[in-house]
Amino acid sequence: MIRFRLLAMALSAVLLASCAAQKRVWYLQDARTYTPEQIAEEGQIRIKPLDRLTVVVNSKDPELAVPFNSSTSYNSLTGTQVAGATSAQALQVRTVDEQGMLDIPVIGRIECKGMTRHELAKTIADKIIEGGYINDPTVNVQFEDMRISVIGEVARPGQYTLTRDRLSIFDALALAGDLTVYGIRTEVAVQRETDGVRTIEFLDLTSKDIYDSPAFYIQQNDVIYVKPNKYKAQTSEISQNRSFYISLVSTAVSVATLIVTLTRK
Repeated sequence: MIRFRLLAMALSAVLLASCAAQKRVWYLQDARTYTPEQIAEEGQIRIKPLDRLTVVVNSKDPELAVPFNSSTSYNSLTGTQVAGATSAQALQVRTVDEQGMLDIPVIGRIECKGMTRHELAKTIADKIIEGGYINDPTVNVQFEDMRISVIGEVARPGQYTLTRDRLSIFDALALAGDLTVYGIRTEVAVQRETDGVRTIEFLDLTSKDIYDSPAFYIQQNDVIYVKPNKYKAQTSEISQNRSFYISLVSTAVSVATLIVTLTRK
């Protein structure tokens, strides 16, 4: 009977330890079923200085859109051509300057810092209509070279290109193949640069409070870092030390062999 009790206690301890280990890798542990929350609009990716954009203007009359899609410079007052043009089919990548302004042929500079790409497209279309250039413009704005970095304890660390206007921290980690079992889920760091200021926000993936964090939705050029837990850190240190000592011993053996060989000669 005593042996049976001891066995039962041991089995219970193993099960409890197993449950505790599993809980460490669960996400949103305090979430409840059907708790609707309004999705914040600020979650959309917004234009920042030095972003590279492709702006394409279309119209029912394609000839009217040519000046807006070329590298030709126009005087917005006289409507006269100033510099040489390129093919109307060539997509021009334009860079937002450090003040958050974007230079658009014909209509000139537009302040776009803080806008979504859809807001910028509407602003450009409105200015084209107001200037009397095209009555039915459609404008398409796309980000170029928009990336994030995911490093640390994830399955596939590296840089990833963003292809959506709204990307959550969970989406970003999914791109990198999710966290490994060694990643700390309660302290995922998101580094962000805004207006020349670098900030770091720590996210707890196990709590639904993560939805209230300004870093829940990822922005271009963010760096996401997943720290290793103590077990992984210690294992890595032991592995490095072992490699060092093996290398040291190997070197010593080689030197000893060389000395013996020279002595025999």
